[in-house]
Amino acid sequence: MTSAAPAPSRLRPRDTVRLAFSGLRSRPLRAVLSALGIAVGIAAMVAVIGISASSREQVNQQLRELGTDLLTVAPGTSFSGEAAKLPEESVDMVSRIESVNTVSAVGTVSEAYVYRNEAIDEGQTNSIAVSAARLDLLGTVSGEVASGRWLDGALAEYPAVVLGASAAELLGISETDGSVSVWLGGEWFTVVGVLEPVMLAPALDMSALIGWEVAEERLGFDGSPTTIYERSDESAVEDVRALLPATVNPQDPGEVAVSRPSDTLAAQAAADDTLTALLLALGGVALLVGGISVANTMVMAVLERRSEIGLRRALGATRAHIRRQFLGESVLLAALGGVGGAGLGAVATAVFAAGRDWPFALPAWVLGGVAGATVIVGALAGAFPAARAARMPPTAALATA
Repeated sequence: MTSAAPAPSRLRPRDTVRLAFSGLRSRPLRAVLSALGIAVGIAAMVAVIGISASSREQVNQQLRELGTDLLTVAPGTSFSGEAAKLPEESVDMVSRIESVNTVSAVGTVSEAYVYRNEAIDEGQTNSIAVSAARLDLLGTVSGEVASGRWLDGALAEYPAVVLGASAAELLGISETDGSVSVWLGGEWFTVVGVLEPVMLAPALDMSALIGWEVAEERLGFDGSPTTIYERSDESAVEDVRALLPATVNPQDPGEVAVSRPSDTLAAQAAADDTLTALLLALGGVALLVGGISVANTMVMAVLERRSEIGLRRALGATRAHIRRQFLGESVLLAALGGVGGAGLGAVATAVFAAGRDWPFALPAWVLGGVAGATVIVGALAGAFPAARAARMPPTAALATA
């Protein structure tokens, strides 16, 4: 009677994990340094994706708050190449379009500049434009007053000025209680307000805004608007955009330029995507370097643990068991680096977003991508060392003990 054949040796998945942990614990410093290489690459990739996503979410949030229904109208160039002018009645003409909800304008006051006092050289304009502003401008462009007040019916007739955010900073003015005046167009104008930065109309940030009436009466303003701001229903924006040139200047519609400020913000987000792709490539290089470090660690581990390999083979471990053991160590090493790198990247994203006052936006698919990247890197890095360990004959391995 023949005896039953012995059951084949088995290495269950949990046993593979235990062996992998045991192998890494035998040389903890080397394992930590190798995992750190993976962590740097993963952290760079997570941070780049997270910061880019947070930036886009900030832009989208601003667009939701400010709206994408604002159009601006400005004079283009005439057929002869000279700067064109918008008719004085163009604002009223735009307001007659059925879908237009609100319209306002500013007009540049030529040869008028603003200074802290009259002793400053007139050639030093600091690029601050003096503009006549309609009273409904702030509401049309979704602007806000940082301090003081906006122009009203009374202030528009007197020498009062509201400074854009950048203009006030450049002039070093923060007081808006009526105690500070600036030398504007050869006269003293009292600073009554300072604006917050206007996202949809950044030109206003470097402007000194005065009333339309006082600009005409005291500074020789000709009443021609240089920029018209118009809001309409979201669904009608494109239709209104097509009507504006002929409405503003029926005789020469080709001399009218119409733009949509929200398109600029969207273009900035698109430019961020290009930079993100470049930074992701750099993160991929760091991840590749980390994978090479893991491969080097596993090769050294195979050489140093030849006696262990020979003993396990002598006790019945198959080549597949040895291969799975070292491949498991490589994948586990990379996974530990991936988890640590994902945490570091998330923290870096949160800190950066908080510093910029951005919403924290880390896509959920990033975690799945990190897991997949670390498994792939670990498997590729450990494939050769694991195969080398599996091919090692037991007698040769034990002979080196």
